[in-house]
Amino acid sequence: MKLPPRPHPLSRSPLVERACGWLESAWTKGLTARPTLDPDALFAKAAKDAPARGEHGPRSAEDVDDFRLRLYTLCEALQEQAKLNALGLTIAHGQIARVIRQRLELGAFWLEQPETLAAELAPPIIVVGQMRSGTTRIHRLLAADPAIAATRFCDSWHPVPRKPDTRPAWSMLSLLFARKLDPWLDSIHPFGVTRPDEELGWLACALDHCAYEAQWRIPAFSAFSEARDPAPVYREFARILRTDAQFHGNANIPRVLKVPQFAEDLSALLSQFPDARVIRTHRDGEDMAASAASLVANQMTIQSDDVEMDWIESEMARKIALRELRMNAALEEFDGPSSTVSFEDLNDDWEAEMQRAYSELGLELRHEALSAMRTEQDNAQSSPHHNHAAQQAKFSENSEEIAATRP
Repeated sequence: MKLPPRPHPLSRSPLVERACGWLESAWTKGLTARPTLDPDALFAKAAKDAPARGEHGPRSAEDVDDFRLRLYTLCEALQEQAKLNALGLTIAHGQIARVIRQRLELGAFWLEQPETLAAELAPPIIVVGQMRSGTTRIHRLLAADPAIAATRFCDSWHPVPRKPDTRPAWSMLSLLFARKLDPWLDSIHPFGVTRPDEELGWLACALDHCAYEAQWRIPAFSAFSEARDPAPVYREFARILRTDAQFHGNANIPRVLKVPQFAEDLSALLSQFPDARVIRTHRDGEDMAASAASLVANQMTIQSDDVEMDWIESEMARKIALRELRMNAALEEFDGPSSTVSFEDLNDDWEAEMQRAYSELGLELRHEALSAMRTEQDNAQSSPHHNHAAQQAKFSENSEEIAATRP
């Protein structure tokens, strides 16, 4: 059954309600055990399917300790603050166990193939900006350029190389499941198994907070992470990037990188790639905050029955201010090639904006690149992502309903 357009930010599919009921019933009847969020138990579970030596691999003791501390702090916040429903508990358990397993597998892979980490990378192009400020659009346009490499969605969330490469198939199954649970998913962000996408999965693999605070109400973990040096996270990020580039044979091609979290951690990212080019996006703060709050509400309401829209809006405003402050500070110290693109100007004349950005970055916008960008832009016009603006207008009309209890 096709669901109507998303009526308000806390709407969720009837399948979520049914899934929670099925899970609770299975646990009560003893058909399956209730998932645990105990960090040691999660680590032990992951270690059954991955080599324990991978915890260290080529990583420093500081990086190993950082991951363990992040794991314990995240699990504590989930248990004490997130108020997860049955589905949320199951998803959290599965996500964290998968991340630990991937970390062990990556460490073992690097021990077996240390030359991977010695790969020389072409200077990357970093797209930096607030969530919902046009970063995805700029990223996809740059990724359309044959002279620029990009990360596939499936490789972001499954960073361990496979031969044969089964990662697209696993990602396809994951997206099918996600779309069943969340029929409005593609209006939030345009997905495709092998399409260029942000490296959010690589940050999640190092237990950076950005992917998790967008799903769960875990302010203690956010505060812990924001106050902590993110250098270990970005050292892991750099290792994964070299691995991915080596696997695909494109280390000599500039890679376009994009995650909204970069705005918060730009200094740490640039310390790994000091020769990078940076393209910044800008959008009116009020529109951006409302769009970001809509995205977070869409994710949180699936995994918790106690979601407060007022808290999400307040948290998004705080997050935007923090990221703006840190991004500005990092860019003030950066003396490499950079450009700023306005969300509004991109809407008015995207070709002119891309021509200007290429010039400021010291890149040549070739005919074949512009042609590929036009194709990308034409395809984007039919994307469900455009429905999000209409949904937000509907949210404003239904403001009283938004404040009320979920129907």
